[in-house]
Amino acid sequence: MSDVLFQQAAVTKHPELMHGTPCFAGTRVPVKSLFDHLAAGYNVDYFLYQFPTVQRQHIEQVLESAREMVEDAAVVVEPRG
Repeated sequence: MSDVLFQQAAVTKHPELMHGTPCFAGTRVPVKSLFDHLAAGYNVDYFLYQFPTVQRQHIEQVLESAREMVEDAAVVVEPRG
């Protein structure tokens, strides 16, 4: 798993802020909102328009970390012979 999120503070959690939901650093915007927007077919530019307090670099860090986590969690499939 990547430490990018925590080294550069793209995402933070505070028990008193949004009930401890992971949010983009310096905002009250849950990270889940980004994935919900992408799943609904919206692009990053639209998300940034909707949530102007979020920084593009934080989105890039979150997406890169998600990619790394998926790659790390991938199961090796042995070829059938």
